[in-house]
Amino acid sequence: MENALFEFAPKHVLMAAVGLAILLAYWLPRFVFRRSITSSALLMFLGLLAYSVIPGMPTALDPTTAPEIWEAVSEIVVIVVLFSTGLRIDKISGYRLWSPAIRLLAIAMPLTIAAVALLGWGLAGMTVAGAALLGAALAPTDPVLAGNIQVGPPLEGGEHPIRFALTAEAGLNDGLAFPFVYLGLLIAAQGTDPSTWLGEWFLRDVLYRIAVGLVIGGVVGWMLGKILFAVPTLNTLARTGPGVIALAGVLFCYGLVELVEGYGFIGVFIAGIVCRRAEEQHEFHRRLHIFSESIEHAITAILLVLLGSTLPALWPVLDWQHSVIGFGLILVIRPLAGWLSLIRSNLDTHERWVVAFFGVRGVGSIYYMGYAAGHIEFVNEKQLWALVAYTVFASTVIHGLAKYLFIDRLLENDSR
Repeated sequence: MENALFEFAPKHVLMAAVGLAILLAYWLPRFVFRRSITSSALLMFLGLLAYSVIPGMPTALDPTTAPEIWEAVSEIVVIVVLFSTGLRIDKISGYRLWSPAIRLLAIAMPLTIAAVALLGWGLAGMTVAGAALLGAALAPTDPVLAGNIQVGPPLEGGEHPIRFALTAEAGLNDGLAFPFVYLGLLIAAQGTDPSTWLGEWFLRDVLYRIAVGLVIGGVVGWMLGKILFAVPTLNTLARTGPGVIALAGVLFCYGLVELVEGYGFIGVFIAGIVCRRAEEQHEFHRRLHIFSESIEHAITAILLVLLGSTLPALWPVLDWQHSVIGFGLILVIRPLAGWLSLIRSNLDTHERWVVAFFGVRGVGSIYYMGYAAGHIEFVNEKQLWALVAYTVFASTVIHGLAKYLFIDRLLENDSR
């Protein structure tokens, strides 16, 4: 009985290890480089290291056997950050401002999905359904891990065209990639003959669900603005209300949109944008953003440490074909597709290359894999998870270093 008092419970070892990993990930860059740099890759690496060297750790949470947990955690992160991203945008008027983002969404994203799916099918030998899912999961740029290259917090400006394009793209393409995830599920369930699912997919999964997300997101954002700043007139929530109102608005909007079969990711981003239009210069928007950002950073840090812990188990199923797909996406497919989509935009050649290159992959890809794996079993599921995890890791390393070495200098003047 006495010895039992000194046993190391795996859950407590895990808590200590995760806490230490997060502390080191945020402290080491300041100690080594004397400045703050992107910690996402370091969080994943320390998660990998913790499970490799610390005795008594519990078994790593395998996404191929428990996809629902990964789906639920990443879902919370994404919806909170999408609402927060909507709040960030100080100005929204003018097609010229939105043109680069629209081009990235309408041209670059479909090209990226098609190219990755083709490589998954032709090079890695995946099924058509698995390849379609891979393209959809890896297509969106991430609003979570790319936050430090997007526009600044509310009322702080930072509306450089490069930052705005990356912010608007990341805010919308997590939701706009969803039709292609459903496409992969339909092919897996009904086969490759489009006559059996094309009409249903286009009407329901493309038109209806996008429209519902846009409309309900706008309505909820408008209502939230009224509740915060207008009603009751003499004692509004914006005067003394807590930042947790942001989480309440996120959960209500997302849940409502999903209940009527719309895309909640689109809904919460639009809600954030519309809510911000109510009393645009009010200090309470900053409070909402700070609260949302705190939740986002906390859950994301834990998620990335745990994702890093899965890398050793997923590594054996990868081969050179998967490496070609992952690095090809980051270094060739996204930059080329992004640059082509921006040729007729108002960005100059230099700015087009910057926007095209920074297609950060991250938490949204994890969510899509968890969602799809929780609904149907794919033949290539292990390879899909491994490729997504390692692409996210490679993206955090490559884009993090690029931002540190180049982009911070290029975007010194954010208010041109």
